[in-house]
Order: sequence, then C-alpha cells, then structure tokens
Amino acid sequence: MRPDASEPPEPGLRPRETGSPPGGQPDTRAAGREVLGAASALVRSLGVFAGRAGGDAVRSARARIAAAAADRHRRRAARASESAAPASTDRPARAHLEEPVSRGSGRGAGLRALAARRPVLAGFAALILLPVLLLSLYVAAALVTLPPLGSGAAVTGQRAVTVEADDGRVFATRGSFRGNRLTQADLPPNLAHAIVAIEDRRFYHHFGIDLRGLARAAWRNVRGGGVREGGSTITQQYVRLVTLSQEKTLWRKTQEALLALRAEATMSKDEILLGYLDAAYFGAGAYGADAAARRYFGKPAKALTLPEAAMLAGLVRAPSQLAPTHNLGGAKERADVVLQAMVETGAITQKDADAARRKSVTLKTPPEAPPGTNYFLDMIAPDLKRLAGSEGDVTVRSTLNLDLQSLAEAAVARRLDKDGARRKVGQAAMIVLSKEGAILAMVGGKDYEDSQFNRAVQAKRQPGSLFKMLTYLTAYEKGMTTETVMVDRPVRIGDWAPDNDDGRFRGPVTLRTAFALSINTVAAQIGQEVGIPAIIETARRLGIQSDLPAVPSLVLGSGAVSLLEMTRAFGSVLAGREPLETYAINAIRGADPKPVFVRADPKGAANLPMEPRTMMLDSLQAVVDSGTGRAARVPGQIVGGKTGTSQDFRDAWFVGMTPDLVVGVWVGNDDDSPMNRMFGGEMPAGIFHDFVQRASSLIAKGRTRPTASAARAETVPAAEVPPPPVPPAPVGSDETRGVPTVIDTGTLGIRGRTVRLLGVEGQGGHLARQLAAYLRRREVVCAPGPEDGTRCTLDGADLAGLIVAAGGARAREDAPADLLEAEDQARAERVGLWGR
Repeated sequence: MRPDASEPPEPGLRPRETGSPPGGQPDTRAAGREVLGAASALVRSLGVFAGRAGGDAVRSARARIAAAAADRHRRRAARASESAAPASTDRPARAHLEEPVSRGSGRGAGLRALAARRPVLAGFAALILLPVLLLSLYVAAALVTLPPLGSGAAVTGQRAVTVEADDGRVFATRGSFRGNRLTQADLPPNLAHAIVAIEDRRFYHHFGIDLRGLARAAWRNVRGGGVREGGSTITQQYVRLVTLSQEKTLWRKTQEALLALRAEATMSKDEILLGYLDAAYFGAGAYGADAAARRYFGKPAKALTLPEAAMLAGLVRAPSQLAPTHNLGGAKERADVVLQAMVETGAITQKDADAARRKSVTLKTPPEAPPGTNYFLDMIAPDLKRLAGSEGDVTVRSTLNLDLQSLAEAAVARRLDKDGARRKVGQAAMIVLSKEGAILAMVGGKDYEDSQFNRAVQAKRQPGSLFKMLTYLTAYEKGMTTETVMVDRPVRIGDWAPDNDDGRFRGPVTLRTAFALSINTVAAQIGQEVGIPAIIETARRLGIQSDLPAVPSLVLGSGAVSLLEMTRAFGSVLAGREPLETYAINAIRGADPKPVFVRADPKGAANLPMEPRTMMLDSLQAVVDSGTGRAARVPGQIVGGKTGTSQDFRDAWFVGMTPDLVVGVWVGNDDDSPMNRMFGGEMPAGIFHDFVQRASSLIAKGRTRPTASAARAETVPAAEVPPPPVPPAPVGSDETRGVPTVIDTGTLGIRGRTVRLLGVEGQGGHLARQLAAYLRRREVVCAPGPEDGTRCTLDGADLAGLIVAAGGARAREDAPADLLEAEDQARAERVGLWGR
C-alpha cells in the first residue's frame, strides 16, 4: 500500500512486500528466470501483434474484392433489364460475345488494384511495426543484460587519513570516509524529510519512475533552453550508485529505469532511502550520511540537528562545489533552500525553518588543508603506507608546526613577490628541521595548485659552494684547523682551473677566512689534499644518498643533490649525529586504542668527533658574521650558515642554523634557466633572515617540541584554538574621529586630514571600493602610532589588521608583527588579493 498522498509520510521502515531482505544479494537464478520469462512474453506479444496486423490487412483486401464483385453484379442486373426492350437481331449475339470479356475484365481490375496497393500496405505496416520491434528488442537486450542489484557498489578509493600538526590540531584530511551503515534507529526524521523534500517529493507515491516529475523536468528544461533539472527519482539514484556506472548514455538510463522497477518490487521505500543515504557522496571524501555527519560535525548521523540535516541534504546535488570545508557560505545558502522545501512539503513549519536558519552551524573540522601544506602531505604518504599498511582509517600525528609553516610560506612568498620577476627567479623551496631531525615546515614550491612537484625533496640541483661544508669538515677531520693557512692562487688540476667569483686572489688565508669568503681555489686545494673519495665518504655519513661524481670539481658542488639532503647534512653538524635522522610522523592511531605506530627516540647513531664539529660550527658562524652570508644575520640570534651559487647562476642556496633550527633555502627556475646574477647570499639568505627573525619569538615563548608522549595526546579541535589577539589602537588627545573616505586600502581621508595606516601597503581598484562600502557611515577612531603611521580602530578592533587579514592590502616589511601574522593568514586562506 502506498501512503495517502494527502499526508506527508513519516520515515520509518515498513515491511517489504516481496523480494530479498534489505542489503542481501538478489537470487541470481530467480532473476535469470524472471528475465527469460519476460523476454518470452515479449516475443509472444510481438508475434500476436504481427499476426493481428497481418490478418487485418488480409481482411481489408477481401472486403475490397467483395465490394468490387457486388458492383459488377449490379451492372449486370441493369443490363438485363434493358434487354427486355426491342433490339436489333445481332444484339444478343454481341452481348453473348462480350459478357465473358466484361466479367474477366472486372475481376482482373480488382486483382490489379489489390496488387497496386500491396506495397503501400506493407510499407504502412512496416512503418508501425519496425520502430516498435526495434524498441522492444532494445529493452529486451537491456533486460537480459541487467546486472544484479547492488553488484556494482562504488569503490571509495583510498582510506581516510586525518593529519594533525605537532600540537594536535587537525589541519588536513585525505582519502574516503565511510561511516556506519544506517538503520531504522539511526535515521533521523529530519534528514529523511530533508532528502525527500529536496530530491524527490513524490518518493512515497511513485513506482520508481516518476512520470509526472519527468514531464515537469522536460518542460522546465525546454523553457530554460538547456538541462536545468533532472527527473531521476531517489530510487533511480540509488540503483545507479550501487549497481551502475555514472556514464550518461541511453543504455545506462534504460537499465537504471528497469532496475528502479525491480528495486521497488523487492524493497520497501525506507530500505531504498536508507540504501541511498549510505551510498551518496556528500563531498570532502565522505561517502554516506553517517560519514558526512562525522566529517563535518563530529557526530553520528542520528545526532544531527535540523539545520545540520538540511545542510547535508543540500550537498548531494553538487557535493564537490558545496562541501562546507571550502564553501561554507554556499552550503548554508543551499541549506536554506532545503528548509523552504521542507516547509512546502509539510515536513516542518515555517516557524521551525526560521528557527533553524537563526541557529548557527559550526564545523568540527577545519577548512581544507592550506595549499602549502600539501607538499608535506604528499611527502608523508609513502611513510604512512610503510608504517601503517594500507587498510583501515588512521589519524596521523605529524611533526608539522603550523605556526612555523605559515611563517615559511610567507617569507618565501614576500621575497618572490618583491624581487622574483626582476631577478628572473621563478621558484623557491624551503625546509625547516628541528635539532632532533623533525621536519617542522616545508615549502615545496611557489604554488601547489600550479605545480605539485616538490622542489624541496624531489628536485636535484647543483649546490655550488654550499657543498664546501662537507669539503672543510673532511679537512678538519683529517687534522687541519680553522687556523691552517693556505694560499689563494691560480690552481689547475688537469683540465680544470677554478676561478673565484670576484676574480681576485688574496694570497695566504686561514681556512676560517677562506670558508667565510667562499674562496674556490682553496677548496680545490683541500680536495687535492684530502682526496675526493674521502669527501664523498663524509657526505654519505651525513645522509647524502644522491650519486656524487668522483671528480675534482665536486668540492665546488658539481654533483646534483636535493635540498632535504643538504639541510640534513647541516643538521647533522648541529646535532652532532651522523647522520641526523629526519622524520615527519610522530605517531599513527587506528580504530583500536593502542597506537599503530609511535616513533621511538633514535638509538645507536654515531656521534661526530667533537673537535672537527666545533671548528665547523665556528666556520659556519663566520660566514654570517663577516662572509658571504651577512644578509642572514638576525639581531640577538646566534646564526651560522653557508651560501651556494651554481654555474651561470642557475641555482642559489643558503642553509643556516640557530641553536634550535636548521633552515635550508633554494631558489631557481624549473627549466634550469639562469637567473639575473642571483647569489646565495642574496634572496636565499634574505628568506632565511625573514623567517628566523619572526620564528625566534615563537621559540622564545617555549612552545613544546613534538615528543612521543605528546604524540599520544588527544586531538585539539581547530575551532577551540583561539585566534591571536589584535592589539587595540592607542587613543589619546591627538585622536581623530569621523566617517572616512577611502583613498586606497592603506590611506583614509577623515575631516580633511589624510591618514596613513601604520604598516599597510594600500591597494586601489575594486579592493578600495569594497573597503569604502564596508566603512560607509561607520566611524573610525585614529591616533598616531609609535612609528611613522597611524593606528585606527573600528568598533574597538584594529582597522589595519582587519584590512590585511581580509586580503585587502599587503603588510609592509617593517610592519608590526600582528600585521605580518594577519597577512600570513590571508595568504594561507587565499582571500582578497591573494585569491586565485
């Protein structure tokens, strides 16, 4: 029995009338017998139809022949009546002679007429029968090849992976999420009503195919001039999801309709609805309503509120576009449409809908991973599979420090924006390691969305003079010291004659000075003194695995290596281990309480000899204090490092260190084209400086570094992490109040006075117009800042911070720390001028 159309049905499982149990596999033999029976009945029907059509044609021909004979009989009777009158003597004879001819002539004319009409009749019959026959054969073929219901359930791809930062904040999810299968007890009425209202209002009143809905959709599509609405029912969508492919063909639509009829005959309406909710895709890797509820709201499906249920129901039409993790506004707008549809179907009242709209929906999961972190996520994927296998959903506690990652991305982006085009620098990469080897931050390129190639890990380029660190460390281990004197002079080794970058020869110099000034001729002599094989052995001990050519020019970096390898080698010197083990995963948890993997403290690593290591650290510090790396100096910080520039300025490097961190930077071009005389002591050293200057304040606050015990800590939801406070603008006797006019996003006009916001590099155009619309009729309060510029507040909030955080302006290089952090946030979220 179907529910009465006048009453909205209450979702709740009703007993099945016929068919297999819910979720069970259909009886394939019974299905086969059903198909054969249907095909036989179809053939018999076609035969009967053809026989009837042929019989009708024969009877029609016979009727025409009988009519012709009756006409001849009337003519003969008429002639007989005329013969009773007087006539000439030869009349009977003539009539006698003509009669047979006339009789034969009439019968022949009827047969000729019938023969003339036969092709027309045959063509008419074929015109009717052929399309019907072809359509019937097409449907019969679709029926015979119909797959069993539920035989093609969609494969959801890789397992679900939730990735946490080193402090437990969730920042990324990957893979496919599968929740629990819904039962009658788990199905919230609001979700059932919402799905039916927005997807198939006549779900409880049709037989799997809604002819009325098809007609309505066709009419609206014709009026709209294109496909604007589909006519598929929930039943059709269900059988497509669990049995058929998603290709848009007539064959698939035919089989979909036939399977929908079978599902309606073998399953109850609520079983179909539950199956549909279990199979539908809700975006962000969530398959099924329960998985979506847990993915977006951190709760099972049965705990969904009305606004949450409306939001989920609105996603199934366009899950990739409306997933609230990247389009929360669009998801909320669609939820409003669903609520109104529920009002129209009588599922809820208008008062309920209005109350649901007023109630805010809070996501329990952060937005999609910031684009820059995807390089890190790609890198850990092989390690994850090796450590945890490939089965079951897992949560990974990584080593990534989100604060340092944001600083690293900002430092690279600012330098590329400022000087990249002028110096012909197209790409950059950066790695930040802790003293223990944890990868705290990684920038694999300028823009992950443009290129997923990780230049920090996958690219191998010539390091230039950066490789001299290994050359000098080998020399110190062989007995030389920082005070050993060598002569800077022309050198020739076979066909190779290295020159210094500045073309000068300084005569006798200590190794400390030669290393600080990156003198090539001295490095070449050291290579001859200690031997190239010994230098290669040192590189291997410090973790460089790339092939290194055993040639004299290796001392100047003629072998290709990755940024990760070189940064790890410098980290080995800082930590005193050979090699320093770099890692990106602290722990992995599965469904069981016991962790799948917890990283243990490394044991058995060899230690670098103390005296050579101390001399190497002193030489690295000399590079920054008085050598080629002076641009990396940070006031109040102990900094060491080494610059590197490859031949023809194709690569520029700087790897530096503080007591807590090792930072490697590379800049260059993907096509290996030369830059505009870019040395490692310029942009790479500048990126290091910008990063360390801001990172030092974080480290000074004593943020805990990742440990095995911290890896076991519970996840801290991102929504519970408070944003950094924005300092209010100082207000005093020199304050200026008023409704401003916008000159640009960093400059305002208030009461005839021009106000330049402190630390803001203003933008014009549409950004200025948007700011003007935002500030219309709103008063701001401004007062002189501590430096050249003005601090203004709007409703107690720092106006400059609001503008920069919304992507309305850039922060100047000398801007206060809060504005730089606001710009980092805007860059990461791709808002305003940082949007694509």
